Amino acid sequence: MPLPLPSPGNGTQPASIALDYANVTRSHRRLYWRVQPPTIRAAVAEHARLGLQLLSEMSGAPQQTLASALAESLLLVGRIDFFDLRQPDDAESRFVEALQAAGAADSQLLGSAILAHSAFVPGWAGEREGAAERLRAARVYARRAEGVPAQFTAWLHAVEAECETRCGKHREALKAIGRGEEALGEGADAALPEWFDWFSPVRLAAFKGNTQLKAGHLPQARETLLQALAQLSDEARKQRTVVLGDLAAVEAAEGNPEAACARAIEALDQLAVTWYAAGMERLRDLRRSMDQWSDLDCVMELDNRLYEWRTTVNALQR
Repeated sequence: MPLPLPSPGNGTQPASIALDYANVTRSHRRLYWRVQPPTIRAAVAEHARLGLQLLSEMSGAPQQTLASALAESLLLVGRIDFFDLRQPDDAESRFVEALQAAGAADSQLLGSAILAHSAFVPGWAGEREGAAERLRAARVYARRAEGVPAQFTAWLHAVEAECETRCGKHREALKAIGRGEEALGEGADAALPEWFDWFSPVRLAAFKGNTQLKAGHLPQARETLLQALAQLSDEARKQRTVVLGDLAAVEAAEGNPEAACARAIEALDQLAVTWYAAGMERLRDLRRSMDQWSDLDCVMELDNRLYEWRTTVNALQR
């Protein structure tokens, strides 16, 4: 679905079309947290196709409004592809299209968000330089925006920390987390854009706990992750699976297989409600670290849950 370069449309559609389109985008944003990933992805992708067609039929301010909503829709498809379905190549294409739509809207902050998301693709593949370059671009776009919220700045630091952690640079990751905490503590804050619904101080704590885990700071990781788990809202089902997976990894690293399995099964219970490939990835990594305890009853029970029909089919499909 290649996007055209931003250009004036023919203005054949009334201005109200842009607002109607944006209202559907807003509904998809809320549905994402509850609806199964393949289902919501299909709806959002079709909505994006409609937006692409309408973009050429709008002009002036309504075209910018529609382009902004289209950029958000394409970003959401990319997020689903990357985090929920683990299809990084597809996500990469959607992020490029989203950036083009953000350009049509002349939305610097949304462009920054898209670029930062795109940094996850090389970051998770261990390509540190590629991730750093995209984050550098994201910060440039953020600097050009007016009134950047401290929470958005903290998220950029959290993305850096995640990428550094994935690349084995744990000290640098912890420094990035520290900068994120400093950003949140700077006092008065600008209003968050309504589309920025994937990050909060508790999400920064979850990033921090994972970084501490990978750095081998196990007692600190447990404390951070437990605090994050207690503060997660009921809506944060996907994040809960990730935090539970990290807590399980802490227990395994400290030689507590029974506790590790208990946390992992909690995570699987969440995945049975809402699938999240990033959460399942945590559990697969955990299980690979527990081969020495394969004969324990708790580990065999975990295997039963990991490889039950629905979970196995979901994993193979992704």
